[in-house]
Amino acid sequence: MAAAAAALPGWALAWQPAAAYPDPAIETLDPAFDAYRLFNAGVERIATGMRWAEGPVWFGDGRFLLWSDIPNNRIMKWEEETGAVSEFRKPSNYANGNTRDRQGRLVTCEHLTRRVTRTEYDGSITVLMDSYEGKPLNSPNDVICHADGSIWFSDPPFGIGGNYEGRKAVAELPHTVYRIDAATGRGEAMITGLKGTNGLCFSPDGKLLYVVEGRATPNRLIHVYDLGGDGRPANGRVFLDAQGGTIDGMRCDADGNLWCGWGMGEGKDGVRVISPGGKPLGHIHLPERCANLCFGGASRNRLFMASSHSVYALYVNVQGAPGG
Repeated sequence: MAAAAAALPGWALAWQPAAAYPDPAIETLDPAFDAYRLFNAGVERIATGMRWAEGPVWFGDGRFLLWSDIPNNRIMKWEEETGAVSEFRKPSNYANGNTRDRQGRLVTCEHLTRRVTRTEYDGSITVLMDSYEGKPLNSPNDVICHADGSIWFSDPPFGIGGNYEGRKAVAELPHTVYRIDAATGRGEAMITGLKGTNGLCFSPDGKLLYVVEGRATPNRLIHVYDLGGDGRPANGRVFLDAQGGTIDGMRCDADGNLWCGWGMGEGKDGVRVISPGGKPLGHIHLPERCANLCFGGASRNRLFMASSHSVYALYVNVQGAPGG
C-alpha cells in the first residue's frame, strides 16, 4: 500500500479525510448554515484520476452516479453499493453536462458533436438539438429539466476553443440559453445577452431560473429570471456577484438555497452555499476546484461534487430540490 500511495501524483495526496468531527473543511459563514450541516458527517472522496470531472447526475433507481471526464472523452460511473468506479461510456463525444428528463432518461451535452442527446431505455441515442436557425450549436455545456418536461441548456463556446475538451471551431451563434419544448421538441433561444452562459438551476417551485455568466467582467455573476406561465424567462437581474470567485455549476436544495461549484485558488476551491436572498451561508472547502454538483442518495441528502480530478461526497441536513 505504501508503494502505491507513493506513486500517486501530488494532487491525489493533498486530500485526507477529517480525522474527527466536525469536519473543518465545512465552514459556516452565517449561523443559518448550521441548520444544513451535520456535525458527524465529513467530506469523502469517492473517485479520483480524472482530467476534468463535470456534469454529475444521480440515478436513484440504480443507486449509481454518472459524471463526465471531458478530456478523457468518457462518462464515468460510481456504484453506491460497492463503491466500484468504471467507465459507463467511451467515447462520450467529450460529454459535459448531464441530467435526467422526467421519464428518467439520461440527457447529455456533447462538445465534439455540438449537440444535446437523450439515451433511450434500450441504450440508443436520440439527438434532441444540434443546430439553431441553420447554424451548428457552439458546445452545449450544462443542462437541466423543468417540471413541465422542457429541457434547458447553456451553449457557450468553451468546448470549441481548442482540441482538449472537443475540437477547435469557430462559433457561429451567440452565447445562449436554449429551451427544448417537451411537447414539440422544438428548440428556442431564451437568453442571449450574457457572456459565457454556464451553470443552470431552477428554484424548487420551478418559478425561477438561475444562470451563471461565466465571462462577465470584472466578476462572474449569477443572474435570476422569473418564469411566467408561458415558460419564458423575464425580469432578469443580478442575483450574486462572485467578487473574485469562479462559479460553474449549481443546484438548489428544497429550501431554495443555491449550492454552487466554486474556485479558484486556495481557500476558494469547493462549494459555496447561497441563501435565496443572495447571502453566503457556508463553504465546503476542497483541494480542487468544484465544477459541478448534484444531490443524490436514497433521500437526496447526499451532495456529490465533481471537482477537477476527483469526485467528493458529503451528507447534508437538507434534501436537493426534486429533479436537481
